[in-house]
Amino acid sequence: MWVKYTDELKTRAIELVLHAQSNPDTSNGAITTVAKELGLSSETLRTWVRRHRTGGAALPEQSIDLEA
Repeated sequence: MWVKYTDELKTRAIELVLHAQSNPDTSNGAITTVAKELGLSSETLRTWVRRHRTGGAALPEQSIDLEA
């Protein structure tokens, strides 16, 4: 069964992963951790991040409040 996720959720999830991966303390397992927190499949999130990176999109430059 397919689930339709909003663009806002996808963008936020990708930003959280990229932010976590940029910090050596949180980079290991970042996709799995963020996926669990947001109730997503880790493979779905991994696909979104891969597409984001190969699509040439800019990385977020500002710090993200992970508690928000």
